[in-house]
Amino acid sequence: MTVMASGMTTISLRKETKELLRRYGSKGQTYDQVIRELIEKASIKEHDARWNRILEDEEFTPLEEL
Repeated sequence: MTVMASGMTTISLRKETKELLRRYGSKGQTYDQVIRELIEKASIKEHDARWNRILEDEEFTPLEEL
């Protein structure tokens, strides 16, 4: 990994991975934007799954019963 002066870095990807990123992104999007969008969606999905597990596994007491 090479760090450039502008706060950017270079990462190595297989050509197939680069092609997947290109196809996933929209016209005009940078690879950085595509990767950040994927990370955000993964984070939301993980958060949603965690809440679903809590809702399935935990018992809740209505506020008026407290």
